[in-house]
Amino acid sequence: MTDHTLRVLLGVAALLLAGLPFMPQWLAFLITLALARGLVVLGLALLMRTGLVSFGQGLYYCLGAYAAALLDHAAGIHDAALMLLAALLIPVVVALVLGLLLASYRGIFFAMLSLAFSMIVFGLLIKTSSLGSSDGFNVATRSIFGITIADGYNGRVFMAATAILSVIAAGALHRYLNSHLGRLSAAIRDNELRVEYLGASVRNVVHLNYVIAAALGGIGGGLTALAVGHIDPDMAYWTTSGEFVFVAVLSGTGSVLAPFFGSVIFEAIRTLANQYAPNIWQMTLGITMLAIIMFLPAGLWALFRRKARAA
Repeated sequence: MTDHTLRVLLGVAALLLAGLPFMPQWLAFLITLALARGLVVLGLALLMRTGLVSFGQGLYYCLGAYAAALLDHAAGIHDAALMLLAALLIPVVVALVLGLLLASYRGIFFAMLSLAFSMIVFGLLIKTSSLGSSDGFNVATRSIFGITIADGYNGRVFMAATAILSVIAAGALHRYLNSHLGRLSAAIRDNELRVEYLGASVRNVVHLNYVIAAALGGIGGGLTALAVGHIDPDMAYWTTSGEFVFVAVLSGTGSVLAPFFGSVIFEAIRTLANQYAPNIWQMTLGITMLAIIMFLPAGLWALFRRKARAA
């Protein structure tokens, strides 16, 4: 990755923000969801670069959503900025603790343990009637940084916030991956023992990457909660985490742009399949996954890399 990636990030964000006043509400909503999920997949892509696959990113996606919603539900705080701050901090604290255990595991053990923690939270939320049990509860947002959001403008405000946060997160991760510490991720995936011989702590790097992925997952969950206006325990269910893995495989991990590109494609496929083939939309996604694995094992982003090499 080069600084060209950052220029593309800023260019795409500028186009989205420039077109926002003319964009229909439904399109702004879908783009917001796609970018929010792209943030979660961005964290998952970082783990995959380290040789780890997490089937429990729904845990932090859900924690971020519930942390943001509980400020409204329990504390009566309706400011989006404060809600998103909670969506960042709570998952980070939880990841710091769980990461002490998970940083010691690799392969299927890491995947299954991450899934187990996610399902534990799902089970707890299902049994908690004060949080709406399986139905969840609604989320109300009235301001951002103390500025009241006018009626009918919530969707556009949240899309703008999501686009800006996506650029910040992707730009920061881009810088991290090109730092000395960030380059260790790929080295750990290729040869963990050699990294230890070089004097670096594999456990510390894995723990750090896990916390970063949790932070991105929490922000994605918080943004989704604000945009949708409702949360429920299914956000922590294994199928939600599976969707994030699906998008990560679909997009590839070759660039910080890839998760957002893959997430937009995923939302487009799911929306069209639901509209035109509602009874077989899961089959449509499955066929798409098979095609990607067979013809583009490195993900859709490989198409751009091939084009760049050809040029």
